Amino acid sequence: MARSTQDSSTPGQAGGDTRPTRGDDASSHRWWVLGVIALAQLMVVLDATIVNIALPSAQQALGFSDGNRQWIVTAYALAFGSLLLLGGRLADLIGRKTTFLIGLIGFAVASAIGGAAPSFEVLVGARALQGMFGALLAPAALSLLTTTFTVPKERAKAFGIYGAVAGAGGAVGLLLGGILTEYLNWRWCLYVNLLFATVAFLGGLRLLQSGSPKNRPDLDLPGAALVSGGLFCIVYGFSNAERHQWGAPSTWGFLLVGGLLLIAFVLWQRRAKHPLLPMRVVADRDRGASFLAMFISGAGMFGVFLFLTYYLQRTLSYSPVMTGLAFLPMVVVIMITSVTTTNVLVPRYGAKPIVPTGMLLSAGAMAWLTALNAHSTFAAHVLPPLLLLGLGLGAIFATGMNLATAGVQSRDAGVASAMVNTSQQVGGSVGTSLLNTLAISAASHYASSRKPSPAVAAQAQLHSYSVAYWWSAGFFAVGFLVTLLLYRRGVPKSLSDPSPEGAGVPM
Repeated sequence: MARSTQDSSTPGQAGGDTRPTRGDDASSHRWWVLGVIALAQLMVVLDATIVNIALPSAQQALGFSDGNRQWIVTAYALAFGSLLLLGGRLADLIGRKTTFLIGLIGFAVASAIGGAAPSFEVLVGARALQGMFGALLAPAALSLLTTTFTVPKERAKAFGIYGAVAGAGGAVGLLLGGILTEYLNWRWCLYVNLLFATVAFLGGLRLLQSGSPKNRPDLDLPGAALVSGGLFCIVYGFSNAERHQWGAPSTWGFLLVGGLLLIAFVLWQRRAKHPLLPMRVVADRDRGASFLAMFISGAGMFGVFLFLTYYLQRTLSYSPVMTGLAFLPMVVVIMITSVTTTNVLVPRYGAKPIVPTGMLLSAGAMAWLTALNAHSTFAAHVLPPLLLLGLGLGAIFATGMNLATAGVQSRDAGVASAMVNTSQQVGGSVGTSLLNTLAISAASHYASSRKPSPAVAAQAQLHSYSVAYWWSAGFFAVGFLVTLLLYRRGVPKSLSDPSPEGAGVPM
């Protein structure tokens, strides 16, 4: 198979700047690149949920408390969410292939350390290390996709597949985590990343050509410190809300500091000579709408994974494997919808009718889930809203990712891609923490006014899930209004023009 040309100078190839190429060989090469990128993205996304299934077994093996178990999840989210923008800019500055391969190696090493962890502290450290290298890997992968596929029809197909992977990765993580935990050992939920990373590394090493960006600007270190610190405090503050009241300084204090740091970051970016996040990246209406769509849908999606998983296992007594299998129909619908919307609907109608419709469908699905009770069955009561949610998320993810990176200049592809991942990851972290806090409060309030009994405890849990679903429906309803107002009418020029803004601009 032919190698690609340099990612900093030659158009249309896997390293990619932005001019299209022709020819069966080039096209075939690009689709192999897509496979490598999609595999790496799947590894990063599923790692946010695969460990959830393994937590009870890991807790029993390593002997950590219920209060500490959240750090197995939070450590990954904190490192990943707070460093994504820096990782995206590094991809623009040192080269996408280099960043991609470093991210893969680091992620694999961190996974091996976590899998062999002899103690709680080592496992938490390994999860944080995974998040750090994931913050390098995820934006590099999406920016490679952005600069590789520039012909509108090919781009639509590629983003349909990539969006399906991003949307379904969490559910795939639940299924894979269940299988590995039930039939092997919880440690294989981490060791499995070695297989993913090895295949993606060998593919990337073979298919992507090394290249150094031309006219490389200096790294915006003050901007990196401000945004990383701000995002860390925001995610940490919401995570603390799960264990402490909103009035606790460890909650509102971190949220306040995080908000101030992000405001300072925006002000600094307006005057920095080489900004970490150039304002031209977020100023476009369609791009800004897409970032908000990814944030809101991330908040709602990760919430349903958490609470529906508990419902299936605790109320319907599903095994970990059966729980993962229960999400598969939604995964299939997400994949079909993602490919259909980006290839058929968006090129014809644009994003304005597609993403708001996806938000509306998702809101309806979440509202539908509030009807679940102790006597509900999967086929009659769980499956229909899951299929509806798959339709909604499939319409949101692929379209949002496509519009968020369409037309961006080649030198900004990494940081634009990082904004997509940051929006989804921070949205997921904030949504999960907020929904969990609201659910716990709802359960306590329900049980406090009734005589304690196993039946009351079970009903309190169901009530808490219902409250979380209603709030998730509210998130998607807000997303409907925001995307309906912000997206422009018609097909964006960046999706219909084979030479988008910045074509041929070196990295």
